[in-house]
Amino acid sequence: MYPSSKYSSRGPALIPRMKIKHRIYYITLFSVVLLGLIATGMFQFWPHSIESSADWTMDKRSVHDAPLVRLPVSSPIPERGDLSCRMHTCFDVYRCGYNPKNRIKVYIYPLQRFVDEVGVPISSTGLSREYNDLLSAISDSDFYTDDVSRACLFIPSIDVLNQNSLRVRETAQALAMLPRWDKGMNHLLFNMLPGGPPDYNTALDVPRDRALLAGGGFSTWTYRQGYDVSIPVYSPLSADVELPERQPGPRRYFILSSQTAIHREYRAELERLKEENGEALLLLDKCSNLSQGAASVRKRCCKGQVYDYPQILQESSFCVVLRGARLGQAALSDVLQAGCVPVILADSYILPFSEVLDWKRASVVIPEEKLSEMYTILKSIPHRQVEEMQRQAQWFWEAYFSSMKAIGLTTLQIINDRIYPYAARSYEQWNNPPVVKWASVNSPLFLPLIPPRAPGFTAVVLTYDRVESLFRVITEISKVPSLAKLLVVWNNQNKSPPEETLWPKIGVPLKVVRTKENKLSNRFFPYDEIETEAVLAIDDDIIMLTSDELQFGYEYFNYLYTYKMPGDIKNWVDAHMNCEDIAMNFLVANITGKAPIKVTPRKKFKCPECTALDGLSLDQTHMVERSECINKFASVFGTMPLKVVEHRADPVLYKDDFPEKLKSFPNIGSL
Repeated sequence: MYPSSKYSSRGPALIPRMKIKHRIYYITLFSVVLLGLIATGMFQFWPHSIESSADWTMDKRSVHDAPLVRLPVSSPIPERGDLSCRMHTCFDVYRCGYNPKNRIKVYIYPLQRFVDEVGVPISSTGLSREYNDLLSAISDSDFYTDDVSRACLFIPSIDVLNQNSLRVRETAQALAMLPRWDKGMNHLLFNMLPGGPPDYNTALDVPRDRALLAGGGFSTWTYRQGYDVSIPVYSPLSADVELPERQPGPRRYFILSSQTAIHREYRAELERLKEENGEALLLLDKCSNLSQGAASVRKRCCKGQVYDYPQILQESSFCVVLRGARLGQAALSDVLQAGCVPVILADSYILPFSEVLDWKRASVVIPEEKLSEMYTILKSIPHRQVEEMQRQAQWFWEAYFSSMKAIGLTTLQIINDRIYPYAARSYEQWNNPPVVKWASVNSPLFLPLIPPRAPGFTAVVLTYDRVESLFRVITEISKVPSLAKLLVVWNNQNKSPPEETLWPKIGVPLKVVRTKENKLSNRFFPYDEIETEAVLAIDDDIIMLTSDELQFGYEYFNYLYTYKMPGDIKNWVDAHMNCEDIAMNFLVANITGKAPIKVTPRKKFKCPECTALDGLSLDQTHMVERSECINKFASVFGTMPLKVVEHRADPVLYKDDFPEKLKSFPNIGSL
């Protein structure tokens, strides 16, 4: 073949040969660029110590090196705190924006030393080891950003973990001086020991405007549901004491009390229980014959015998956690670490991370007034359930309580789930230990084999003025294990509810909501007091249902009923005082495309208090209207969403001739 006329043996004929000096220049330039790229890559991937946490580790930077800031006496003080704050009113979610990882970005303010005009620090302890560990963990996490313009959440470097060490007024002034404070919007404060003598408030006394509070001692009065985060009181023993592994199962003692500052009335009651039940209960106190110091903190005594603490906690199935001057107690963390099931007696206490953790799986909560019944209550819990609770308690500690890092990152994850709910962790992810897997077998309705008890359910009881029947309903519903809260919707505008002292005493919060109008649809309104996903809507005359029957199945769609019900269906229901249950079934069937769950039938429907004067269903036109409303609702939906049910869900051994002890729901159909 002949070479093309465009080419010679030295290359393209149209491109002149590069002069030697120019070639050397470009080769040198290329080498410099190549070396620069190699150096940059080595710097990026080679292990080094230039990290964002350098500002927050005491080993790398002394607190004394932080710049000094003097607070004038006239410095502004934030507002006390807005109890009505919620994420949609006091938090700017638009700062967080969309990002592919669905993760908030957290900025930590540079460390500063705040003093008053005469040079006295605002805190007697400065930056505690615990708060330093917390900030270091956050700065090492994927939440952290050092770019303040990208931040969604701001955390001050001012340590307010322990209110005892703070000057309240000056600390508030220091917060107000933060450059991005903006009345506390999108700021997060961590506090574990709130209040002070004599009343010990259950929330931080430092005025904080709209800032979120991760608090260690909230009560139902100070906790802003869905805004604040209830956190545990960290126990220093978690880092200092490593307990040997102990498998769940029977222990030497049935109940153990190890707290040293118990109110005398509670201690007297515990001593009475000890007398009645002997060696099954071990009642410990601080050791009077030991000198005060670090060693004495790790000892407990009973009649001259000394026990190692917290090791002794591993020797009991149940461990008492009583309220002290503060609701939150570090003893809860010690008990969980030991795999001992905590028995919590602290009325109105918001349990740590209760927004996501199902404490019914890991603890027993008993009203303080029922302390005398504690032994009987605990004895009624099956052995297998106790072992499961022991296992769950220890896992809660490992995952969420064991370090300041665990506490801090759990708090941020909860806030993250609120801002990006579509990417939030599921109930199972929060509550199931990694080794626990769901069974691979699906039920005929493609639902979980058992309903999750974790969030529990809220019972919403619609009532008018049948007080006696209402109280019977409340008493029966309160026996259901999965009940989380009971909400009474008082639909009578002409009559006040009974006095507080007359209501039944139950083991879950009971709230009464007074409505402005007498409407049937009030039973399906998404009240702020409802904190669970599942809701049981029930009338005040349904007294024939047993606790087992109520436990067997439940779930309603209140928000959709109130705000998304098509056409004029809700108005029709309110005008006719009829068919609200049919409307709800239409709605659920239309959304899910599934039939209702048909359960064990009832032979009788008993309502001894119902009369023709006060019973809506006894009106002769009631059943006629129910037929009309089905046609009405079908025309509004444009179809008939209700499905035919061929499968009936009955409890195992429901009618079989087996001992009652072997049946999960022995009282179904018993009334």
